[in-house]
Amino acid sequence: MNQGLVSYFEKTESHSRVSGMKLKDLKSLVRQGESIQLEFKLKANHPEKIVREIVAFANTKGGILLIGVGDDKSIPGLKFADEEEYMLVRAIERNCFPPILYEIERINITDEREVLIFSIPMSLEKPHYVKLDNDDNPKAYVRVADRSVQASKEMKQILRRENEEGIQFRFGEKEKVLLTYLAENKKITLPEFAKVANIPLWLASRTLVLLVLANVLKIQPNELTDYYIQA
Repeated sequence: MNQGLVSYFEKTESHSRVSGMKLKDLKSLVRQGESIQLEFKLKANHPEKIVREIVAFANTKGGILLIGVGDDKSIPGLKFADEEEYMLVRAIERNCFPPILYEIERINITDEREVLIFSIPMSLEKPHYVKLDNDDNPKAYVRVADRSVQASKEMKQILRRENEEGIQFRFGEKEKVLLTYLAENKKITLPEFAKVANIPLWLASRTLVLLVLANVLKIQPNELTDYYIQA
């Protein structure tokens, strides 16, 4: 065991505890499949990618990350759970900001294999970002169904301001054009709104963000472009 791992496990308050979950309950959870609040990973050997899921859970509704479970719902577990836990915790603490709250538990699958359970609550300090050592552009992620997608500029503003009170906007011509369009087409993108309302992108962006914060619209994040629908 390397010195960093030894030091980590000497700090008893920092590492995992034995889960109160029974194996049959874990199997029942896994049978549900991946979702907006549940993600499976076989191993933590690419922690720089897995932290995206951690950030996405914190930025959305919270969730559970199971390490030692396959996408096919198999549960092989981890032979070296200590090392896997150490790698992922180190990545979370180095690459996620603001710091993210989480708990770690482990459950025995066999005498030699375990599953790590990372529980991440929905954060009150959104948005959280992933900052990798070789990347000068931190990225925020949100959870959409069973995927974690990069948050757009608009989505990040919504996350940052979603707890504000007293959001106000003026219902003018561009808002009228927008709601008329949505009545006929159900959803709209930022570029489409700018075009139909004949306004610059920055104004279309600000308008959509305000309408989401005021609960007039809902945003549907997407890997390519966000969609907006009536709330």
